[in-house]
Amino acid sequence: MDSSVSAELLKRDGYEVGAVVMMMSDEHMKTVQAAREAASALDIPLFELDLRQEFKKEIIDYFAAEYLRGRTPSPCVRCNPRIKFKYLLKTALDNGYTYIATGHYAKISRVDSCGAYLILKASSDKRDQSYMLAGLGQDVLSRLICPLSGMEKSEVRQIAMDLGLKCHDAPDSVENCFIPDNDYARFIESSYGKSPRGNFVLDDGTVVGSHSGILHYTIGQRKGLGVALGKPAYVSRINPDKNEVVLSFKKRMTTCIELDELFEASEGLLSDPARRYCCKLRSTGALLECRLERRGKRALIFLKEPYPAVSSGQAAVIYDGDGESAAVYGMGIIDNCK
Repeated sequence: MDSSVSAELLKRDGYEVGAVVMMMSDEHMKTVQAAREAASALDIPLFELDLRQEFKKEIIDYFAAEYLRGRTPSPCVRCNPRIKFKYLLKTALDNGYTYIATGHYAKISRVDSCGAYLILKASSDKRDQSYMLAGLGQDVLSRLICPLSGMEKSEVRQIAMDLGLKCHDAPDSVENCFIPDNDYARFIESSYGKSPRGNFVLDDGTVVGSHSGILHYTIGQRKGLGVALGKPAYVSRINPDKNEVVLSFKKRMTTCIELDELFEASEGLLSDPARRYCCKLRSTGALLECRLERRGKRALIFLKEPYPAVSSGQAAVIYDGDGESAAVYGMGIIDNCK
């Protein structure tokens, strides 16, 4: 629905509009059919791409490998630069279009102080999707339009209804588009093999039970552990080398985060160790004040205040501050926490 309304708004502004739909997995057949119906209703051409092979290699295989290592990946953050926007831009340029647009709730603006196009938070914190787009480079951002950045979902649904689009009452899209029931453990084990059972241990190494395989657990998890200790316990660490899940009776608090695969939206934005940045450690998380020390393609983030349940494998997105229009300066993948 968001993409369809974006197309309509661009048509109203005088753009010549075409649409692209991507078949990422066998779960996307309904998405393709919905795109065909919307393109017909809007009277715009539709380009259909079969990217199942590319998506499996770049996203699904990576997703499974990360969970089997005891990490919690961010598939959408990885998919956007490597698959979705890569092929969206290629299709646009190959067919004579100048710009690309999506239904994401974010703003794109050229910032004079650095001479680059940056992603800004959307007006609605609830709908802001700047975190998901943090890995996009200047080749994409310089051509990207996000027509819904200043709108609420109710406004978008009303436009879709007025247009007679069947998708006007479609539910919000889920973060994981290739596992519709969100049972990622079942999906991984059915496709990549069972995760071996191992031990639950306490911080001091005491064995307190057996777990079902490390991919079934994530940092901070309290429910569904299947072990009774007389009081609430949390997953504080996952040790893939020993196949152990470490439990603690207190939430593990983090003040220092090691990042890998550091990415800057524009060169030099993450090179000032004295600057106060802010970061998001999950898509719906709060902006946390921090410092950043860069070390090549790695970095250390020092949080001003301790923060609970930080998972390796997740994206940490760096902003220039915590204002209403905070700009994305870059991102990295959480490798370790202290």
